[in-house]
Amino acid sequence: MKNWIRRTVLIVTGVTAMAAVASPAGAAGNTQISGSAVFDANGDCTEIPSLFTIKMSGDLVGCWYTTAYDVVQETPSGVYMERGTETFVGCLADGTTCGTFSTTYKFTAKFAPSGAEIHGRCQHPIVAGSGTGDFEGISGRVDFKDDVTNGVYYYRGHFKLN
Repeated sequence: MKNWIRRTVLIVTGVTAMAAVASPAGAAGNTQISGSAVFDANGDCTEIPSLFTIKMSGDLVGCWYTTAYDVVQETPSGVYMERGTETFVGCLADGTTCGTFSTTYKFTAKFAPSGAEIHGRCQHPIVAGSGTGDFEGISGRVDFKDDVTNGVYYYRGHFKLN
């Protein structure tokens, strides 16, 4: 390799490495999240009226409320789709970044003839302008995947705090 190409590659690699060190994930407001949730069977979450409520743990700690939904499709073979709105009330795991934000969601699942869920997942884009407290100006998305055997909803996603 010619010397000028080698120097250019080394300079570009060095600048890229310095940029990565200077702006780690979260520094510019970009945050990756993951964790799990379970149905609020004890009724601990009472901040807002809800049709279905789950308790969040992991990178989001608090309550996730389903506030409205519409069934989009339901077939005899067990295919099910629904859309609605949900609101998170709580904090990041650090306990110092707290507030609320709302999402719209699309849930898709497959159910057995008995009515038992076989598998399901949902996508939750955050509604622009819905954040309050430390979540004011938040944007991003949270996705859930149902573990129907254990009754756990695993989530992951990303958002940007402004």
